[in-house]
Amino acid sequence: MNGFLDLVMARRSVRSFKKDVLRREDLELCTEAARYSPSACNTQPWKFLIVDEPGKVEKIKETFSGLYSMNAFAIDAPAFIVITSEKQNMPAWLGGKLLRTDFRHIDIGIACEHVVLQAEELGIGTCILGWFSGSRIKKILDIPKNKSVELVIVMGYQGDKEPAERRLKEKSEVISVNKY
Repeated sequence: MNGFLDLVMARRSVRSFKKDVLRREDLELCTEAARYSPSACNTQPWKFLIVDEPGKVEKIKETFSGLYSMNAFAIDAPAFIVITSEKQNMPAWLGGKLLRTDFRHIDIGIACEHVVLQAEELGIGTCILGWFSGSRIKKILDIPKNKSVELVIVMGYQGDKEPAERRLKEKSEVISVNKY
């Protein structure tokens, strides 16, 4: 990698995984990168659960059926990082109410990007899932009822199937300068 933009451009949503076990140290490095991400009023409204124990991984994989079968590609992945939202501090909560924005979702999105970029640098493929059975995952991981599972990041070395071709909108559609 020549720089940050190269890393960003190389990162893709991987949907084919080798069953090779990931090093716990690498998963911890990914969550450590997320821990340093910015958050509204420094609330850090997240908890990252590394799931690499084979029995728990298999139970998470079982949730990718029925309504959630579009995530069936994840059944070969050896690990997951599950992100829950946590309590905000008063300034972030109040600001969010006034602006009708839940800053936790923004903050967690930023933190997830830190996870996947760190993983990319380590040669680990990822795919961020937003479609899953949060209630089933909460039971598997003993997550308290008052917590919400926001995202699941599938983690593993890329398998034989290459990621889909990236299709970006034209710059003029998404970037402007000094006016809309």
